[in-house]
Amino acid sequence: IGWAGAMAAAAMVAATGGGDFSDLREIKKQLLSVAERSRERGLQHSGKWAAELAFALEPLPLSELPPPPVLTEEDARDLDAYTLAKSYFDLKEYDRAAYFLQGCKSQKAYFLYMYSRYLSGEKKKDDETVDSLGPLEKGQVKNEALRELRVELSKKHKAQELDGFGLYLYGVVLRKLDLVKEAIDVFVEAAHALPLHWGAWLELCNLITDKEMLKFLSLPDTWMKEFFLAHIYTELQLIEEALQKYQSLIDAGFSKSTYIISQIAVAYHNIRDIDKALSIFNELRKQDPYRIENMDTFSNLLYVRSMKPELSYLAHNLCEIDKYRVETCCVIGNYYSLRSQHEKAALYFQRALKLNPRYLGAWTLMGHEYMEMKNTSAAIQAYRHAIEVNKRDYRAWYGLGQTYEILKMPFYCLYYYRRAHQLRPNDSRMLVALGECYEKLNQLVEAKKCYWRAYAVGDVEKMALVKLAKLHEQLNESEQAAQCYIKYIQDIYSCGEVVEHLEVSTAFRYLAQYYFKCKLWDEASACAQKCCAFNDTREEGKALLRQILQLRNQGETSSTDVAAPFFLPPSLSASNTPTRRVSPLNLSSVTP
Repeated sequence: IGWAGAMAAAAMVAATGGGDFSDLREIKKQLLSVAERSRERGLQHSGKWAAELAFALEPLPLSELPPPPVLTEEDARDLDAYTLAKSYFDLKEYDRAAYFLQGCKSQKAYFLYMYSRYLSGEKKKDDETVDSLGPLEKGQVKNEALRELRVELSKKHKAQELDGFGLYLYGVVLRKLDLVKEAIDVFVEAAHALPLHWGAWLELCNLITDKEMLKFLSLPDTWMKEFFLAHIYTELQLIEEALQKYQSLIDAGFSKSTYIISQIAVAYHNIRDIDKALSIFNELRKQDPYRIENMDTFSNLLYVRSMKPELSYLAHNLCEIDKYRVETCCVIGNYYSLRSQHEKAALYFQRALKLNPRYLGAWTLMGHEYMEMKNTSAAIQAYRHAIEVNKRDYRAWYGLGQTYEILKMPFYCLYYYRRAHQLRPNDSRMLVALGECYEKLNQLVEAKKCYWRAYAVGDVEKMALVKLAKLHEQLNESEQAAQCYIKYIQDIYSCGEVVEHLEVSTAFRYLAQYYFKCKLWDEASACAQKCCAFNDTREEGKALLRQILQLRNQGETSSTDVAAPFFLPPSLSASNTPTRRVSPLNLSSVTP
């Protein structure tokens, strides 16, 4: 590296010391400076990220603005070629830009030369992929330039002639060639060489698969590391840690940052706190009304809540801003899916993938649409693509489990649901799906564990206890079954909303028969009366009430030696469940 460049990089590293946010003016200077340097090299997204973050901080007075970068002899020699090539680069004429940059020695021009060649290969690959996206062929198309780029960049790397940006590009090339271990080392090196370049941190995020991997990375101790950790925690579904980090960044002075606000909304979306996520997204749209990033996530939330008018408004709004953006296509796809026009929805997700074949959300959503259209083989293809793009996408693993369930292949299901569960250990839907799988494979002990755990982590769909009760029924463990049904009824009624739960009548029917066997007439008749409120159990309820009346008239007394299972044994006690505590059930207060 030229001396001036080396000194500038060293000064930047020194200035970014620790997770220290005491000097926000200095941070603002660094952000403005790196935004400019990223733009000079055609790294639009990193430049935009730095500029957005800088915009969230107070403006600097004229005297404190960062000085223009110092030019070296090499920069001056390459200036004409660089200026010409950069204008071609901005017009996406990558081969033409690379042609005029051949033989340039300065860091900036050399980076643009290599980056143009890389993007030229990517563009050709994408064009070919688009042509072959018909019946979802595997990504057989390769970027032809990668191998040559790797050879040239590795020579420079060995000679230690790459700056932070050069190392970043070398890492990208290695990642594209599936050399993950080498890529991680190079990205860490890039983060040390130029801690302010967000692109390198983001690439690292995509390669780290778990918290263990994160522990072994020696990352530079700068304030940028805090943003990286918050981002990676969100990706690894460690949402509490992520939200703490983002809160501390807001407290440090980044409260106006739309990037942080959007990340917090995504974090709440990931833990399915839908109301909170929706309110933050609505706030974000007020602050940044023409924003398109993350709006596909917003549309997922509106979809889950079946908010048709809002989703329709969002789709029309984004269409006016830019209808050929990946996110816009996904929003429109979600809109059609909510209206059950699945062919049209799939069409829009395909359009999104033509715009960006590496766009994760679209592959997963397209898989869901193919599932709705009963096209399992296309669904499997789409989910596999999603996993290729990001192995941490639990929805794709879960989707694969569902497709194999339809194909009646429980061993396959088990594998995919397990993967989904590993990524989302506290999501009850994965656990219930796993339990059903074990049940089909007749591994009832495992199934019981899954259902109980699903209840313990907070059962979203309120089905785990019923499934557990039915398992106990199968195994003739009548007392445990009764306890599960009692807990289930308490749960349903404690919500305040008695949804149309088919299983409520099942629970009351079972309990009525259970108490009848135990000769607890009062409880049995209370449950039997509840049965009369439901169509499917009305007759049985009435029959049981007649029987009880008959036995009472014959002088049969209520049994006192069999304790009613209102208090749960330690194995199922409420103290084991971190999410809720239940009091013994008083049936007289329960009205359907």
